[in-house]
Amino acid sequence: MKLFVNGDGGLTTAGYAGAAVLIFLILIVISAIGGRGKKISARILACSAAAIALAFVCSFIAIFHMPMGGSVTLFSMLFITLIGYWYGPAIGIMGGVAYGLLQLIQDPYIVSLPQMVVDYLFAFGALGLSGFFSGSRHGLMKGYLAGVIGRFVFSVLSGVIFFADYAPKGMNPFVYSVSYNGAYLAAEAAITIIVLLVPAVSRALANVKNLAAADR
Repeated sequence: MKLFVNGDGGLTTAGYAGAAVLIFLILIVISAIGGRGKKISARILACSAAAIALAFVCSFIAIFHMPMGGSVTLFSMLFITLIGYWYGPAIGIMGGVAYGLLQLIQDPYIVSLPQMVVDYLFAFGALGLSGFFSGSRHGLMKGYLAGVIGRFVFSVLSGVIFFADYAPKGMNPFVYSVSYNGAYLAAEAAITIIVLLVPAVSRALANVKNLAAADR
């Protein structure tokens, strides 16, 4: 138990990683009960859960945090977009929602239920939009950008609707939200894109996709 729970009764990093796996499995079960999705293999479950866990671990490697939520991390968004890149938008979005729920547990910033839904379910779920480019040329790059843009759109909407009062006096709330959310999302995206442009990295991730999707 000490591996998952610290001395203060809170979850350790391994505990949160385990919670990520559990949340994703619950979403998969709900989808299966609804009968709307394809059969989910053990490989899909394992690879998706591993990506969520890696994203969560990377979320602790933050370059800086914004005062009302959001931070520049090392590749945490990339690991979530990989789920969509491997398995398509449906599973990708579920993986993003699972990660959002995990972030809600770990570091909540809630002013209302609608704000919570937009910031933690819609915004992180949008990272799964990468799945729409899973079969296209340069699909990982396109998918990553689509996922980040999707998250950006929902984060901006949240800022305009729920945090307009935080805008400096005389500054348009929309401009403030775009600036606030664009600052940390663009910074992380730029770092990730530079790494993805390295040929060895792109080849390695292509090989990982082949392994992850081997039994689809």
